[in-house]
Amino acid sequence: MLRFRRMRSLQMFAAVHSSVYNHFNQERGLSRRDHFKTNRAAALAEWRELLAA
Repeated sequence: MLRFRRMRSLQMFAAVHSSVYNHFNQERGLSRRDHFKTNRAAALAEWRELLAA
């Protein structure tokens, strides 16, 4: 966190990072591989759809 010179930059990074991390964090150890891959593919498709808009 020392790399950020301005508090505003840190806040913007944290907001974007938390949104992306929460979207893709699937708790890998708690699910089977096929279920994990299905969820990850759905999250990636939704993310690409959001970026295309």
